[in-house]
Amino acid sequence: MHRFKSRVALPAAFCCAITAGGAGNAQQSDDKAMPLGDGRAGSMPLRGHVYSCMTRFLGGGAEHDGEWLGADSWDATRKIHVQGDVSWPNARFSVQTLNGVRKITGNGLPTGHTTGIFPIHPSDPAYRIDRNPNRIEARQVALNLPMLPEIAADAGCLPMGMVGITSGGVAIFNALDAAGRDAVAHEVQDHCNGHPQMSGQYHYHGISPCHAAENENNALIGYALDGFGIYSSRDESGKELSNADLDECHGRISRISWDGQRREMYHYVLTKEYPYTIGCFRGRLVSGSGEATNGEQPATGGPGFVPVGAASRLPPQEALDSCGVLSLGERCEFVSPRGDHVSGICRSPSGLKACVPDRMPAIR
Repeated sequence: MHRFKSRVALPAAFCCAITAGGAGNAQQSDDKAMPLGDGRAGSMPLRGHVYSCMTRFLGGGAEHDGEWLGADSWDATRKIHVQGDVSWPNARFSVQTLNGVRKITGNGLPTGHTTGIFPIHPSDPAYRIDRNPNRIEARQVALNLPMLPEIAADAGCLPMGMVGITSGGVAIFNALDAAGRDAVAHEVQDHCNGHPQMSGQYHYHGISPCHAAENENNALIGYALDGFGIYSSRDESGKELSNADLDECHGRISRISWDGQRREMYHYVLTKEYPYTIGCFRGRLVSGSGEATNGEQPATGGPGFVPVGAASRLPPQEALDSCGVLSLGERCEFVSPRGDHVSGICRSPSGLKACVPDRMPAIR
């Protein structure tokens, strides 16, 4: 967790810090020269970056650069998409509210649109760039989120897995691919800007043109795993928002429609500009928020959630890094800070995905 040093004294101070600097600064995005997000992932919250729980990346993602990629920008109008138009009649998703809790359940399949064909077929031009071998599969989603989430004094880092979910039932991941690069720019997704990861979880890394609400002003797109809403890229007046309008976690405080009422409250904003979805968790992650079985990261207490007083029980960074691109239950290994070679299974102690040893090394 990382502290927002200038915004923790009082909630009102945080409100003013966000709303005073951004109004009127948004610029219309240039789809032909989108800034490339490579190198903008770090271990602290910073505007226009991803505050990543993972500090070392093992590689993966697209095998080659597409013709749309430049040295420091990319042309979204030239990017190709995975072919196919697959329907998912068994997709299910529901949101219920009871006693201050938003209960979200589903099977991870899109309820409102078709997808491309995965694994990517060798005859698909996308195969030359990105040979995604994964197939889309139903994955259980069960979340209990607060209806009135609270702003936290400390920002929370983002895991390499689900950080939110859309109202169409599709998981939202952070902006990074397995190599720590700009996933939206490098990887080849389908016509809805989605694709599956290794355990079959279909997800977005950014805006989806297939989500109808994205074409509306100040519209709810979905929910982050801290309970705050994720909204469309245009404000009430239709102005496209950018990083200049948002804070380090890619959000702001403004008047929105929330559970049928107009409220002045914090929310995240999707943008065409990297990091696209959210840059860090701004809300307080609540222990026991549910389980999202997506094969990437647990959501019990929110991914990356560490209970108060658990710091001494945190696994070493090497154990966290070894499971960075693996699924829960997969075999893993790492070298401990003491130099011991440790093998085990990827599990989720303290809400963090880490390599849990089969047998603890002998104490020297």
